[in-house]
Amino acid sequence: MAGLVVLEGIDGCGKSTVAKAVAERLGDRTVLTREPTDSWIGRAVKEGDGKEISPYTDALLFMADRAQHTLEMAEMVRCGKLVVCDRYYHSTVAYQTASLRRKGLGDNFAWLLDANTRISLKPDVTFLLVLPPERMPERISDRAERSRFERLDFLTEVAQNYERLAASDKGVVRLDATQPVGQVVEQVLAAVKERNL
Repeated sequence: MAGLVVLEGIDGCGKSTVAKAVAERLGDRTVLTREPTDSWIGRAVKEGDGKEISPYTDALLFMADRAQHTLEMAEMVRCGKLVVCDRYYHSTVAYQTASLRRKGLGDNFAWLLDANTRISLKPDVTFLLVLPPERMPERISDRAERSRFERLDFLTEVAQNYERLAASDKGVVRLDATQPVGQVVEQVLAAVKERNL
């Protein structure tokens, strides 16, 4: 069956590893994708990494990339594919709410959630891989490149925003990301099967 499965969580929680393993296990009917994408819009998002740009510009670039990506994913689902997406609108809401607040621009959670859900395909299920932020440094220590978001104080706030999302969306399934990756993969696969996806 076709559908959209999303994996979310703070940097270092294992979502990319789990997404890849789940897509491999589900086989040919599955398409693995991620955000930001590799499109020209997604590249613009990545080029803004570390540059001094307006946090609103940053949020809107992520949303522009998503709007295009959503069209592509909707077509894949229409054609009978199961799309596994590594990050989706939840990331923009969680990360950009923190970024905007830190720039003194208030709590933009409601605005970001509303704007993003208007342009996004509703996931059939979203898995939030929950990792205590203090565990992040050990998880990303071997990465060659670090993003501007990989700071403990910032990720603590992002994790709180993810919890706000989970509390407001019954489609979010929280999973303990401190478990071995194989266990998390099995839990995702079981939940996908349970939903007949």
